[in-house]
Amino acid sequence: MRDKPRSGSLPAPASVMNAQNAVVGLRGRDLLSTVRTLALQGLKQPVHSARHALALGGQLGRVLLGDTPHKVNPQDARFADPTWQLNPFYRRSLQAYLAWQKQLHSWIDESDLSADDRARARFVSTLLSDALSPSNTLLNPLALKELFNSGGSSVFRGLGQLVDDLLHNDGLPSQVSKQAFEVGRNLASTPGVVVFRNDLLELIQYKPMSEKQYARPLLIVPPQINKYYIFDLSNDKSFVQYALKNGLQTFIVSWRNPDARHREWGLSSYVQALEEAVDVCRAITGSKEVNLMGACAGGLTIAALQGHLQAKRQLRKVASATYMVSMLDSQIDSPAMLFADEQTLESAKRRSYQQGVLDGRDMAKVFAWMRPNDLIWNYWVNNYLLGKQPPAFDILYWNNDNTRLPAALHGDLIDFFKHNPLTRSGGLEICGTPIDLQKVTVDSFSVAGINDHITPWDSVYRSTLLLGGNRRFLLSNSGHIQSILNPPGNPKANYYENGKLTSDPRAWYYDAQHVQGSWWPQWLDWIQQHSGEQRDTLTSLGNPHYPAMEAAPGTYVHVR
Repeated sequence: MRDKPRSGSLPAPASVMNAQNAVVGLRGRDLLSTVRTLALQGLKQPVHSARHALALGGQLGRVLLGDTPHKVNPQDARFADPTWQLNPFYRRSLQAYLAWQKQLHSWIDESDLSADDRARARFVSTLLSDALSPSNTLLNPLALKELFNSGGSSVFRGLGQLVDDLLHNDGLPSQVSKQAFEVGRNLASTPGVVVFRNDLLELIQYKPMSEKQYARPLLIVPPQINKYYIFDLSNDKSFVQYALKNGLQTFIVSWRNPDARHREWGLSSYVQALEEAVDVCRAITGSKEVNLMGACAGGLTIAALQGHLQAKRQLRKVASATYMVSMLDSQIDSPAMLFADEQTLESAKRRSYQQGVLDGRDMAKVFAWMRPNDLIWNYWVNNYLLGKQPPAFDILYWNNDNTRLPAALHGDLIDFFKHNPLTRSGGLEICGTPIDLQKVTVDSFSVAGINDHITPWDSVYRSTLLLGGNRRFLLSNSGHIQSILNPPGNPKANYYENGKLTSDPRAWYYDAQHVQGSWWPQWLDWIQQHSGEQRDTLTSLGNPHYPAMEAAPGTYVHVR
C-alpha cells in the first residue's frame, strides 16, 4: 500500500550531534565556556533575567495549587509510569521540572546572544535539563517500587554496578550484558573462510546457501569504526545470509583493529588494501567485475576507491555500488559543531597522533551523548536505580565492541568534515590520484534513515547527487543501524522512494511514495540485475592462489 507523506510529517534532517562530533570530539572546556557565557548573560541582562524568573515563579505557584499547565510528550518514556500523573507529589514535581525547562529555553531564545551562542546554549541547556530530570533520582516511582519489592537489595545491586562501571566502563552505564554473546558462536556465525589477509584487512568468503548463484560477487565493506559483523548478527537479522540465500556470491571485509604502530594508515592506505581485496574477489570467482557495498565510513571508502579506479581507467572492475547511511557530502548544520573551531580540530588531530590512534571508547562516549536519554539516562535508571542487569541485545553488544582509528585516518576524516572535498572535482586525492565522483558512472543504490542521528538523511541524499551513473535513493523510516538491519517480516519496516532526484531533499520527500515493508527486497531485485547470469553453485571456497585459511569470523575481529 502506498500513500503520500503528510506535509506535517517532514522529518528534521539533522540532529544535535552526529558523525562529525564523534570524529572531532567535544571538549569539556568548550562546554564550560558556554556555561560561563550564560552566566555572564544573566548579569548583562538583569531585567530580562528577572522577567523570566518572575514568569517561572508564577508557573511554579500554579503548579503548587495543582494546575498542570505543561503537557508531557507521550513518547517520553521517562514519565510513562502512571504515578507521574496520578500522585499529587509526582505530578507537581514533574510539572515544576517542565516549567523550569521551558522557561530556561525561553530565556535563551529571547536573549540578545548571537545566533551561534544561542545554538550552543540550547545544546548545553538540553544536556543539563536531561541530566537533572526527576526520573534520574531514587525518588523515581519505578525505583521506589523496586526497592520495596526487592527488600532493599536493588540499591545494593545498583551500587555494585555503579562501582563496576566506574572502574571498567569509563564511568558510563553499561548498555548490554556482554556475557550473553560470543563472536563466532551466536554472532558472526555464518559459515565461511578467510581467503586473503593483508596488514589492514581479512577477506572472508561465505559458503553458498542456494542451488544457483550469480556470476558477479558482492563485496561488503563495513565502516572502519566498527567490527564487520553488524552484517552478520543473529540468523534472522543477518544481511549476509539474506544475500547468500538469494544466490549472491558474498565476500566481506573484516578490518584490523589498529594500534599505535599503525598511526600512519590513512584513507589512501585503506583504499589500497580494499583494491587488493577487489582483485582477490575477481580472481576467486572468475568475474571481471564486482558489486561493492559500503556502510557509513565504508561508503566513503568505496567511493574513494571508485574515484581512484576511474582516474586509473580501471573503473570497469566495479559493476555497481550500494551505499548504506553513507555521507560523501559532509556539510551538516549542527549546534554541537559550533564548538569545533580551528583550534579544536588541530587539537583533536594532535592528540590522536600522539597516542597513535583515536580510541573507540572516546567515540562511543560522544555517540552516547547524541541521545543521552536513550543511551545514558535510560541505563542509569535501569542499572543503578532499579539494580537490574542491562539487556542482552545483539546490536548493543556490537555497538560496544569498540575499535580504534589510526591517527592518519582520523586526521583524514577531520579534514573531510572540514573541507567537504568530494563536492568538487579534485578536492580529494587518493593514492596520488585526484577524485571526481561525477566521473564515477557506476550505477548506485543509496539508503538513508529518517531518524539517523549519525549521518543525517539529507546529507546522505546530497551525497547521492554527487555520483555519476544511474542513481537510486531510498529513505528508510529508521535510525542509523536499523536502516541497515531491516529484514523482511519486520512489522515496523517502511520506507520512502521517489525516482526523481531533485536538488532539494525536502522537495524530494514531499513527492515521495510511502511503502510498507523492508527495502531489502527492492535492493535484492536491483542487485540481481547487476550480478550477471546465474549458474550452478560452486561449493568450494577460495582457489589455488588464494586457499582457504581460518574459518570465519577470522582473527582480526577478535583483536581488542
